[in-house]
Amino acid sequence: MNAIPQIRGNDNRQGVGGGSRSVGARFGRMVVLDGATLDPGDNPWDEIAALGPLEIHARTPPPLIVERVRGADVILTNKTVLDAQAFAALRDLRLVCVLATGTNVVDVAAASLCGVTVCNVPGYSVDSVPQHVFALLLELTNAVGEHAGAVRSDEWARSIDFSFWKRPLTELAGKTMGIVGHGLIGSRVGEIADAFGMRVMAYSPSRGRSASYESFAWASIEEIFATADVVTLHCPLTQDNAQFVNAELLATMREGSIFVNTARGGLVDETALVRALDAGRPAAAALDVLVQEPPPPGHPLTTHPRCVVTPHIAWATLAARRRVTAVTAANIRAFGEGRPQNVVHQ
Repeated sequence: MNAIPQIRGNDNRQGVGGGSRSVGARFGRMVVLDGATLDPGDNPWDEIAALGPLEIHARTPPPLIVERVRGADVILTNKTVLDAQAFAALRDLRLVCVLATGTNVVDVAAASLCGVTVCNVPGYSVDSVPQHVFALLLELTNAVGEHAGAVRSDEWARSIDFSFWKRPLTELAGKTMGIVGHGLIGSRVGEIADAFGMRVMAYSPSRGRSASYESFAWASIEEIFATADVVTLHCPLTQDNAQFVNAELLATMREGSIFVNTARGGLVDETALVRALDAGRPAAAALDVLVQEPPPPGHPLTTHPRCVVTPHIAWATLAARRRVTAVTAANIRAFGEGRPQNVVHQ
């Protein structure tokens, strides 16, 4: 493989060249629009670079998208938006690889009209996201970070008792977990909830992925919000379900309930959630995603005393990111061999 040139100028671009070109005869240029989060230095692009000339941009602002990818056969994007206007300007484009499962950043209908195939990476975070769901949930029920901080500040050392707690602690066993979206990730969350001794109720429009454990039951979204102790979202963001978690739905939640979102920020009416937290229903929220990412300083959810927010990291374990890279390489290879896989349809 050719040597990797140094990053040039201020656009965080680097070239990765040549290598074994099993698909090189079919593909010319491949461009990564926003590779910084997938590979901050621990997840090399070698497997993809072996398929043809690869140009990597750490980040791409909207005004530079068309300029950077003009003439490319393949675009790889994580969160950089490709809209109808972009597709209309990119006549040579053949394949878009989304470096994620959710594809709301790509206008799939426009891609189809332009003869461009869109592929994603399903299932790569099926273990990492559920792990983060319970990390968030346990922070709310056990306040590990808050209590560890109290120990560091010598509050325990000053205590007259062998044990003290800063807030009430909650046992999950016997509680009900409500899951909106029971695909690969949602069903894994249910399995873990069952292992904690929780009852599980789930919504899926297809009801195609049931569960073998006895505590499982199908329910409507309205039933889940009205009866579950914990509600967690695991559905894609579409035009039809944007901000479906609204004031009316939140008002039905039980006293002491917890709302968790590690799916997409756009599923939630954030203003309504702030007001609902102020009113005590839900009693607390844990979020890994927001409508605007990164959020503006002083965002009312990042500063709310009953809300825990992490910076969109549920997907970001090294194991999960390496799976994204490997499956994306396989997607490109399969497309070049005339047998596209993981194709996203309108």
